[in-house]
Amino acid sequence: MSDIRTSHGAAAGALSSREYHLAHEPHPENGTLLGFWLYLMSDCLIFAALFATYGVLGRSYAAGPNGAELFDLTLVAINTGFLLLSSITFGFAMLRKQMGDVKGTLLWLAVTGLFGLCFLGLELYEFYHLIHEGAGPQRSAFLSAFFTLVGTHGLHVTFGLIWLVVLMLQINKHGLSTENKRRLMCLSMFWHFLDVVWIGVFTFVYLMGVL
Repeated sequence: MSDIRTSHGAAAGALSSREYHLAHEPHPENGTLLGFWLYLMSDCLIFAALFATYGVLGRSYAAGPNGAELFDLTLVAINTGFLLLSSITFGFAMLRKQMGDVKGTLLWLAVTGLFGLCFLGLELYEFYHLIHEGAGPQRSAFLSAFFTLVGTHGLHVTFGLIWLVVLMLQINKHGLSTENKRRLMCLSMFWHFLDVVWIGVFTFVYLMGVL
């Protein structure tokens, strides 16, 4: 009987210890960052498939307009500048975060969001202009692949901006807590990833499209 009580006591003690551990350490060290890296790798596969699709269909014009006739490189270069500048300002926000400056972090995040909105605004203007000229996604396989690739990237930027606004509200309310620092790091990885993808879009779609 005493052995049974001892075993029950040991089991209860182990359970109590485990509950204490889960209550105070819900996140394994670097576990969130590892999971987010895995998500980014899955996103890489999505964009790789879209780039491959564009590579196959990018010359299928169906007797319609091609990239040299449609693309305004000056507009696209300005848009690229907006996104690259947003990446730089996000880096400034991360520097202020390291210094524990809440107001500075929020300021640079707001500037980043402004550049992101400018990027989306010009991209929507480009889409509107192309569709108005009769070069919508249904016109040819080339345009279908173009709208899908560039639109998917734009959708990612939109989600990134929503995330940015929510995170700014959390930082304004709770400060630079451990959780918010971890969220900032994940968003930083996501934002820079979108920059890298856009450089690929600018080179592979726009620059090569006008050649």
